[in-house]
Amino acid sequence: MIGTHAGFDRRVLSALDASPSRIPVVLGGCGSGRSSLLAHLSEWAGRSAYLIDVERCATTPERFTDAVFASAPMTWHGRDAVSTSARDAFDRFLAFLASARGPAGEPCLFLLDEAFELRTFENFPGLRQVLHDLLEAIAVSENRFVLTSRYTARAHRLLREASSRYEVMHIAPLGVPEVVDHLAPAFNHYEQMATADRDFLGRAVHALTDGRPVYVQALAGAVASQGAGPADPVAALASLLVRGGALDAWCRFRYELRLHRARGYGALKAILDILAEEEPLNLTEISLRLHRTPGSTKDYLSWLEDVDLVTVRQKRYTFSDPILRLWVGLHCRPVAPTEEAVAREVQRFALARIPEPSMAYAATGTDAARDDRRNWGIIEID
Repeated sequence: MIGTHAGFDRRVLSALDASPSRIPVVLGGCGSGRSSLLAHLSEWAGRSAYLIDVERCATTPERFTDAVFASAPMTWHGRDAVSTSARDAFDRFLAFLASARGPAGEPCLFLLDEAFELRTFENFPGLRQVLHDLLEAIAVSENRFVLTSRYTARAHRLLREASSRYEVMHIAPLGVPEVVDHLAPAFNHYEQMATADRDFLGRAVHALTDGRPVYVQALAGAVASQGAGPADPVAALASLLVRGGALDAWCRFRYELRLHRARGYGALKAILDILAEEEPLNLTEISLRLHRTPGSTKDYLSWLEDVDLVTVRQKRYTFSDPILRLWVGLHCRPVAPTEEAVAREVQRFALARIPEPSMAYAATGTDAARDDRRNWGIIEID
């Protein structure tokens, strides 16, 4: 996993060290480095920190609270009590967050990964306002907190009326220089590569991945495994997207995870299939292809926005993640795509995204290679 930028880490620490401390709410997609950030903060704070992966252990309020107390490294006077109801169990958890102290009586640092997954408790009696109760309770605590979520739109809506102590922080995609730095180990730190070739390769990988860390990491590994010869990031991307490839598995995970956090599973899949064929499309165009009314289609699209699968700009809808769109077009079909079909569609994708100069530029750093102008896995497409 690629970690967050050093500057971003410092921004989080600055918020925690403020007086009074602010509560960072770190937002970023799958594989953006949110969990890595919390792990670093946990190491930095030592025994006064408690990293809780909410998504993994949010079962029932009673079992969740018992599990949190059993693993807690800090003291709290109410940890041995027995919960009498789901509401009581959640109230005990909130009291723990608010009043627990470290080994020397110092305030604690609670790191809640995917904090808003606590909304699953809203299905239990007396717990209709779980996230509102959470935000209110920790906003008045002397302890320090960092929350993360992969659901940007949902988090912004939730925090709209929250305390000013909360500070939303978005993990930005990697820039071209950062992509170049991350690719360096795959090319022996560019010892045999001209600067122009190195920079163009970095721009190409950035264009293919949108600077999303998990994709950059996967593509760097695939390019490194190509062996001798010019680097071919387009062929590397195709190898990752074939059935059973690393990005096939990753995209399938993200696709199913977000759809299961939304409503209208089948209809939402249909809309994503429509947008995989063509984007951007407006509401009317999507509703006609879906064979549903504009009203119901609008609801479906709002649910997709809620889990950041689609983005709307000027009333036209697109995928939030272009590689996920590519994956949907390839793999959400009755028959798995052949390697040739994957290569062809990846080439179409690359031709539309890789910047000038032409993709037929060999990234080896030798004049002979540049004169030869070998293709990066590109074929003629009518």
